[in-house]
Amino acid sequence: MPGFFSWISGFFSSPGPSAPMPESRLFNPVSRNEATDEQEAALLQHLEEHLFCWLLDSPPSAVRVDTPRMAAVLDQLEDRLRTSAIEELPRQPMTLPMLMRALSDESSDRQRLSDIILSDPSLTDQLLQVANSPYFRPGDQPIESVDQAIFVLGLDGIRNVISAAVMRPMMVARNSREALFAQRVWRWGLACARSAELIARLQGQDTSAYFMVGLLPALSYITLRRELQRICRSRGGAEPEPAVIRQALTRFQWGTSQLLANEWNLPPQYHAYLLAAERPAPAQKHTPLNDGIIIGTREVLRHAHQRNMAEDNLLTVIRLDNDQLARVRKALLQMLDGGNRARP
Repeated sequence: MPGFFSWISGFFSSPGPSAPMPESRLFNPVSRNEATDEQEAALLQHLEEHLFCWLLDSPPSAVRVDTPRMAAVLDQLEDRLRTSAIEELPRQPMTLPMLMRALSDESSDRQRLSDIILSDPSLTDQLLQVANSPYFRPGDQPIESVDQAIFVLGLDGIRNVISAAVMRPMMVARNSREALFAQRVWRWGLACARSAELIARLQGQDTSAYFMVGLLPALSYITLRRELQRICRSRGGAEPEPAVIRQALTRFQWGTSQLLANEWNLPPQYHAYLLAAERPAPAQKHTPLNDGIIIGTREVLRHAHQRNMAEDNLLTVIRLDNDQLARVRKALLQMLDGGNRARP
């Protein structure tokens, strides 16, 4: 499957005839042999469909149907992507460059990090809200200041809270029509990011980088859905059908994630992580992002009592052993259980 960089140059080139963008896939089997690859692809395709049915609150028949305006709407969305005309693409948060430098600098102390966060009142408020959410707070004691959050959560924990706090305002529902979708996408994104972070830790890789890239597909989903709404309003005002949304997310999720990383000037390694997950090299091991999205998706669907991948099949589509999977799931389930208790 061609990856993002095989067609990204078209986004910035002069207008003119061009080949259609290749279809992307959220879950990609890693080739070992043809028969195994086909089996994994079928399992992952079903898991992806279960995810879209849940996110879009629709039955399988509604996300599979080919609607009369689907081709025209998707072509218009593709054209906006190619020409960098996506109106809903979130702009870089003001303090993100300083935060990225501070978090990557081993000599940075708590005071410097606290000063950067406090210089942005909106980020300060979001950070304290996220730090006190059941997804992140380690105990029952409320976190009342930025300095306390850094002290209680540690540098690794505060990196993840900062990533979530930066993205959270962009994913808050704007109206009742997108409320359920936004809520579920945020929960799914946190589950995938947390899983990717946990796997990266087991493999001795950059945990905070994998947490942030684990959130980018979720942010790309809300971005694409909003852009579709704009397009559909311009074509007569009707809401995009579930099948149209599903096709847009399927085709453009990785490319939009790369656009977000580019718009925010994230380090080159973030682009590399996204590309490796979208287009795994033959016979390579899954990256933490691949396996994190699979595990995060399965567990968030299980918590929502949705159709899901069978337990026996999970280990056949990820590259973790039983012990590693048990450790990741234990930590992930603690987070999801806390989120469930906090919901009305």
